[in-house]
Amino acid sequence: MVGLLVHKVPTSPSSYCMLSTHKLTTVMVSLGWWRIAAAVLNALLLFHGDSFAQRDPGYSFMHQATTAPVVSYYDYIIVGGGTAGCPLAATLSQNSSVLLLERGGSPYGNTNITDLAAFGAALSDLSPSSPSQRFVSTDGVVNARARVLGGGSCLNAGFYTRASPRYARLAGWDPRLVNQSYEWVEKVVAFQPPLKQWQTAVRDGLVEAGIQPYNGFTYDHLYGTKVGGTIFDPNGHRHTAADLLQYAKPSGLTVLLYAPVEKILFTRRVGRPQPKAHGVIFRDANGLMHRAYLKRGSKNEIIVSSGALGSPTLLMLSGIGPKRQLKAHNITVVLDQPMVGLGMSDNPMNAVFIPSPQPTEVSLIQIVGITHNGTFIESACGENFAGGARTQDYGMFSPKIGQLSTLPPKLRTQKAIDKAVEDMKALPQSAFVGGFILEKIDGPISTGHLEINSRDPNVNPTVTFNYFKDPRDLQRCVDGIKIIERVIESKAFSPFKVNTLSVVTLLNMTANSPVNLLPKHANASRSLEQFCKDTVMTIWHYHGGCQVARVVDRDYKVIGVESLRVIDGSTFRNSPGTNPQATVMMLGRYMGVKLMRERLGTFGAN
Repeated sequence: MVGLLVHKVPTSPSSYCMLSTHKLTTVMVSLGWWRIAAAVLNALLLFHGDSFAQRDPGYSFMHQATTAPVVSYYDYIIVGGGTAGCPLAATLSQNSSVLLLERGGSPYGNTNITDLAAFGAALSDLSPSSPSQRFVSTDGVVNARARVLGGGSCLNAGFYTRASPRYARLAGWDPRLVNQSYEWVEKVVAFQPPLKQWQTAVRDGLVEAGIQPYNGFTYDHLYGTKVGGTIFDPNGHRHTAADLLQYAKPSGLTVLLYAPVEKILFTRRVGRPQPKAHGVIFRDANGLMHRAYLKRGSKNEIIVSSGALGSPTLLMLSGIGPKRQLKAHNITVVLDQPMVGLGMSDNPMNAVFIPSPQPTEVSLIQIVGITHNGTFIESACGENFAGGARTQDYGMFSPKIGQLSTLPPKLRTQKAIDKAVEDMKALPQSAFVGGFILEKIDGPISTGHLEINSRDPNVNPTVTFNYFKDPRDLQRCVDGIKIIERVIESKAFSPFKVNTLSVVTLLNMTANSPVNLLPKHANASRSLEQFCKDTVMTIWHYHGGCQVARVVDRDYKVIGVESLRVIDGSTFRNSPGTNPQATVMMLGRYMGVKLMRERLGTFGAN
């Protein structure tokens, strides 16, 4: 997922009054830096306003898994109705029978998903039926995985931008089909965002800081500064990967909701040493077990599109993975594959909070600076974020879920968490004026691993990302923070900077906000390296676990197994572009077309 997004709603006239520089500084010092920064960031992440519920398309092929037969047969079985699975299923349904199994529910009718004004509400919902499932990596950073049709595109802040031509070339993708697949996606889900004062100042500040040229509005990945796309339309409606199912042939597709897959079934044919995938076992909401099998046919396949956590987990639960892990959970070994679960990466994000001496518009991430040093610079801002909010829940950065990094883990008692919640509730409206400029590093180079904890597919695995383990990643972060400093000090950005607050002060303020579960290092402003380590967050761009050339080949076939592929972000070595969702959706369409061509025996463009 990407970035931060809020929506402006009417507030009282008093909420628009500007603070003098002296007053703003005094309020911030008296309240404490971390309380202000945390409140503003949290309000950016979770703001409730007018409802813009997206209309349910009424897909005739979408059903609750409780209505499914106990046994069924299809040409393709796709596990995971997420950012890749939806476009893949829509494409394959044109000339085949397709079963799409999604462990979560529908995004339609859920205003916490569909409404721009409610962005972040789903991320703070920790209920079993939430479209977001929280997990905390062993690094101490709180994260989330999707549990809804449409996947991460239902939870993120909507920034849409393509991968670079070089990325596509290294992946071995056909450039013509890549472009056609992006366009297929963009006709339904991508829009040009508006550009107002804060974002304009960041844009011009980036150019002034040397992130050139200015490339205007484009979906393309170009060095310099640009305006990117968004999956929110002008009316505040979110358009997710689930919307791409409108391309489907209804008679060729069955979508089952609340259908977590427990394992893939394999058979071994006489004279063939490799196991062959031929079915799956899934359960419905009532706990009833169902089996879905592939029809006879050499082109029929099971495709796993369950994401960077779900796909390697399902392979292991099915007997494909490191023998040691499988034996520890009494899982029959189908294929000893030690590379499953390795290469897990999450692009670290670090942000600097800038209090503003004047009101700002409420805006999502619209501008990105694409640098030559492996750093991407983006921004989000808001105005009096707390005004009119229906709840005091602060989403992914809420103390209610343990985000209290001002204290070491052993000191994060319930009493301390409760006090932090009350402190944030007590913040005045004047604390909610400003925004963030953030940097995300490319790659990353640092990698970790994933291990299963249970035979239950709904239980999160243990994940380690090893943020900044490779010193080159840390240097990229430092370079990115230096660029942010230049933007803050630029003439273009001066209307939004309090003159009495130095950049060092801003860094200290940000370093003392509860952005992760890592204990803070004293005086983080002493070095930018320590600032990066202390303030690291996720931007939800984690990937890996079933990487190309390790677990799957370049056609995404699982190595050593017949009739099984993995098509999603778990196959990536690096995150594509500045934000991955466009490329993951493209990949679903791209591979769907390739599989259709194989089935039809044609290499045409249709």
